[in-house]
Amino acid sequence: MGSTFKSNDMEISEILKKIDDGRIKLPEFQRDWVWEDERIRMLIASISNSYPVGALMFLEYGGDTVRFKYRPFTGATADGKPEILVLDGQQRLTSIYGAMFCENALPTKDNKNKEIKRFYYLDIEKSLSEATDRIDAVLSLPEDRIIRENFGRDVSLDLSEREKEFEKHMFPLNIVYDPISFLAWLDEYRAHHKHDEELLQRLRQFTAEILTPILSYKVPVVTLGKDTPKEAVCQVFEHVNTGGKPLNVFDLLVATFAAEDFDLRKDWGVRHDKFKMTDLLLKVEATDFLTAITLLSRYYTHKSGGEAVSCKRKDLLAVSLSDYQEYADRLTNSFTEAANFLMEQRIFTVKDLPYPTQLIPLAVLFAILGSKAKDNTVRNKLLRWFWCGVFGEMYGGANETRYVNDVTGVTAWVDGGVDEPDTVSRAWFSPTRLLSLRDKKSAAFKGVLALILKSGAKDFISGSEMDSANFTGQEVQIHHIFPTDHCNKRGYDRKKWDYIVNKTPLFSRSNLIVGGSAPSHYLKKIEAKGRVTSSDLDGFIASHLIDVVDLRADNFEAYFVKRAKALLGLISDAMGKKIEGLGSDEVVAEFGASLE
Repeated sequence: MGSTFKSNDMEISEILKKIDDGRIKLPEFQRDWVWEDERIRMLIASISNSYPVGALMFLEYGGDTVRFKYRPFTGATADGKPEILVLDGQQRLTSIYGAMFCENALPTKDNKNKEIKRFYYLDIEKSLSEATDRIDAVLSLPEDRIIRENFGRDVSLDLSEREKEFEKHMFPLNIVYDPISFLAWLDEYRAHHKHDEELLQRLRQFTAEILTPILSYKVPVVTLGKDTPKEAVCQVFEHVNTGGKPLNVFDLLVATFAAEDFDLRKDWGVRHDKFKMTDLLLKVEATDFLTAITLLSRYYTHKSGGEAVSCKRKDLLAVSLSDYQEYADRLTNSFTEAANFLMEQRIFTVKDLPYPTQLIPLAVLFAILGSKAKDNTVRNKLLRWFWCGVFGEMYGGANETRYVNDVTGVTAWVDGGVDEPDTVSRAWFSPTRLLSLRDKKSAAFKGVLALILKSGAKDFISGSEMDSANFTGQEVQIHHIFPTDHCNKRGYDRKKWDYIVNKTPLFSRSNLIVGGSAPSHYLKKIEAKGRVTSSDLDGFIASHLIDVVDLRADNFEAYFVKRAKALLGLISDAMGKKIEGLGSDEVVAEFGASLE
C-alpha cells in the first residue's frame, strides 16, 4: 500500500492566493477563528524574521470518503468547490491572510477579549534597527488607521492617507503579496521623498532584508490524499490540534451530513432538549446517541447477512444519513423507555445511575425488542442483564465490545437462545465487596441503594416509600444506621460501620433527628411527641432490611451480620445468581460470622 500523504514546502504567497480564489477552504468542523491581536503581531514578526511558524496539514478534497461541508476563510468570499481543506493551520493562515493579503481590516480581539478590527504595518526604521525587537516594529492600527490616546482626545499616529504612511515610514502589510500594489507603493514612497538617496538606501535595505524574505517565505505542508478514511482524518486532527477542542465523531458527521443539506447539530439539539426533560438522560451526549444509532443499524445489517455488529469509531463515522434518519426517532423514544425502566428500579436521577454508559445498549435493546420488552419473561431477562452489569461492575472501562456482545447476546437470549449473554454469564459478586463500598462513586454502591429502595424502604418518620415523587420532591440523604459518633466512641471497625452495610437512604429531616447517638436513643427521639408509634417505626426500620431487635438493643455485631446477609440476598436475587463463598474463612474473618 502506498503512502497516504505527501510532504513539501510551499510558498505562503501561493497558499494565500488559493485561499483568496477559493481553492483552499476550511472543513465545516473547524472551529471559528479565535486569535487575538497580540498573537497576530507575534506571528508577523516571526515571518519577517524568517523564523519557522510550524507545519500545515492539508486534505485533498473530492474523493469518495472526503465529502465534508466546507466554508471559506474569514475575509475570503470566493465560491466554488475547493481543491484543499485545511486540517491544521487555520489560526495561522487566517491571521496571515487577514493581516497580509486582504484589503479590509482584520476582525480580531484585544487582550481584554473585546472585538476590534485591525490593519497591520511594519515600521521601516524599527525593522532595520538591531536594538529593536521585531515585534515592536509591527504596528496594529484601528479600522480608520488612527491611533488615539487620552481617551480619544489625542492622536499619536495617523496613517489614514497614503502620504501619511510615507511621512511616517510605515509599510502597509496587506499589500505585501499584491505585486501591483506593492510596487506602486514603493514608487510612490520614492517620489514622495523626492528620491532622497539616504532614504532610498534605507528602502533598498528594508526591501532586501525584510520584504523579500516575507515574499519568499515557505512553510512545510503535509497533504493527506483525497481517499483518506474519515477515521484517519479524525485521528490526525486530534493529534495536530493539541491547542483546541478535540474533534470528535459528531463534528465530522455534522460536516458530512451538511454536505447533503442536513443539519445534524440542529437535529441533535432538539433531541437533546427532549432528553434534558428527564433527569436520567441529562448526560446522554451526541456521541452516545450516534453509538446507539450505529449499534442498531449494524444489528439489522448483520441480521440481513451483512458484516458483524461493531461500534468502534470507524463504524460511527461510516453511519450514513439514511441510517440516522431511519433510526433516530425510534432511539429517541427508546432512551426514554430505558429511563422509565430504570425509574422502576428506583434509580431516579443521573447521579444515582450506576453506569451511564449502560444506557446505550439498554436503549438499543428497547429499540430492537419493541413491544416484547413489556412481556414479563423478557422484562426479567433485561433486569438480570442490567443488575449483572452493575454488580459484576462490567461497564467501568472501554465498552465498545461489551455493547456489541450485550446487544447481540441479550436479543438472542430473549429470542429463546440457551446461552446467557456475556455480561450475565461472567458476572459475579464477592461477599467481601460489601466492605469496600463506602460512597456513591461506586456503581455497586448505587446499585445496593436502589435495591434497598426497591424492596420498599420507608422513611423512619413519615413512613413514606421513596418512590419517584418522594425521592425527587424531598432531599434524600445516606444515613449511618449506627451513627458515626456512636461507632467511634465504641471503637467499632470502620470497615464495617462506614460502609454500605451500615448505610441507608432517609429523608433529610429524619437524618437530622437521628443525629449521632446510639440507635436505642434516637429511636426514642423519633417516637417522642407522637411523630410515629413504636409498632409503625418497627415496620419502617424492617423495610430497610434491618433487624429491629438488634437495633433497639444497640447490638452492632448481630445487626451487622444480619443486614449483610439481607443485602447479599437482594444482590443474589437481582443477578439471578447464587453468591459463592458466604461461609468461607475469609468471610468469617472479615464479617465476624458466616453469611450462609
